[in-house]
Amino acid sequence: MINRILIRIKVVQMLYSYLLTRSEFHIENGPEKNTRDSRYAYSLYLDLLLIILELSGYRVRVGNERNPMEALGAANMLAGGKLPKALSTDISIRDIINKGNTGIEAFDPALMRIYSAITSCAAYTDFRKIKKAELADEVKFWVVVLNTIVAKDPTFIEIARSSENFTQTGYNRAFEMVTHTLNDFNDTRATLTQATNSLNESLEKAYELYNALLILPVAITDVERERLQAAKEKYRPTHEDLNPNTRFVDNAYVEAIRNHPGIEEYSKKRPISWEGDYYMLKDLLDKIKSTKEYADYMEAPSTDFANDCEFWRTMMKNVILPSDALAETLETKSVYWNDDLAIMGTFVLKTIRQIARNYPDTTELLPIYKDEDDAKFGPKLFLDAIKNRDTYRSYIDRFINGSQWDPDRLAFMDIVILLTAISELINFPSIPIPVTLNEYIEIANYYSTPRSGQFINGLLYNVVNYLQQEGIITKQ
Repeated sequence: MINRILIRIKVVQMLYSYLLTRSEFHIENGPEKNTRDSRYAYSLYLDLLLIILELSGYRVRVGNERNPMEALGAANMLAGGKLPKALSTDISIRDIINKGNTGIEAFDPALMRIYSAITSCAAYTDFRKIKKAELADEVKFWVVVLNTIVAKDPTFIEIARSSENFTQTGYNRAFEMVTHTLNDFNDTRATLTQATNSLNESLEKAYELYNALLILPVAITDVERERLQAAKEKYRPTHEDLNPNTRFVDNAYVEAIRNHPGIEEYSKKRPISWEGDYYMLKDLLDKIKSTKEYADYMEAPSTDFANDCEFWRTMMKNVILPSDALAETLETKSVYWNDDLAIMGTFVLKTIRQIARNYPDTTELLPIYKDEDDAKFGPKLFLDAIKNRDTYRSYIDRFINGSQWDPDRLAFMDIVILLTAISELINFPSIPIPVTLNEYIEIANYYSTPRSGQFINGLLYNVVNYLQQEGIITKQ
């Protein structure tokens, strides 16, 4: 039910937010100032990153050179962590390892001593008690052991001091640098996890809006029922007050929704209610009662279930969904809902029609996703766009016409839309190329600048031709 049109929009929105707010994990560049302190700090900083890998059982030396930790093999109690695994795949770290001659072998006499101290310390004992250690737990653990064990190990200090470039200031700064790098890495991964969770939550909130819109006629009807009851109980009720036309409040579609098992089941998981929105409900009720369709409905000789459904479908389409009062209320309930209203409103109208067609059988609500492929589509698209953003950006830069578009002044939303579109072109072979192009051009026309659709259309056309020539995509 949450179709790929909405999923694409959500991915673009979340990717835009993530790329604006993420923290960078990066290996520090060489020192800007060529001082003895800075040179030694940077050299030891790189050694410390490699030492984390060696202590965790990773091979960081080229050729046949071995380190004392390799003898532990599978018995290495520090092996298998998420942080060392991620660090070992970092491009900058791989470049350092492949170049060789790091000088890290100088610290070999200290490695087993440090390993023993780490695996017998209180921080390690506490870390092992965590059933499902997260990256944040590993970062905290390594920061603690680096600063309380490695930095204070006598053998390690003696080896460090043997360097002709050693300075105490540089030594201390190296540990500060590696601490900063690890914490930044944790921030980035945490931000990515949070963004992925936010993407899933925004899609679930869209489905919640679908259910909330379905029960909105029930809430509006209840306001009218309370008004009719209050009119009967006033001091001098009229004949009309005592004998009102109850066709509106007796609407069979509303009762079917009120007692719908699917809505009741969903409400147990995610309670939905329009309580507290009286003025919005009254505004919608007044607008409904002022329409010709309402007058015709109330004055008709009779009604049936199909007519009751069609009345509310008309009111939903012409009065409720376009309402400013509804839009303002939705904005206070969820940051996602106003963007979702048009698509979810379409599915509500479709559901009302299906309920009328299937009567007297109960119509099942539309599922949150059409199938498992749609459920996986958003997260896969989002994570791939992040993972390969540098490669995809190179495709974009390759085809930017410098006479028309300044690469440094492109709208950031255009870049995000292009990254997402390229990810879909490459990773989803079952989606035809024209479908992908049309969808992202539409997103650009709606969310970015007036010229964005034209720009994205032309650039994606060139990217597609290039990817086909390179054999990266083979679909049509």
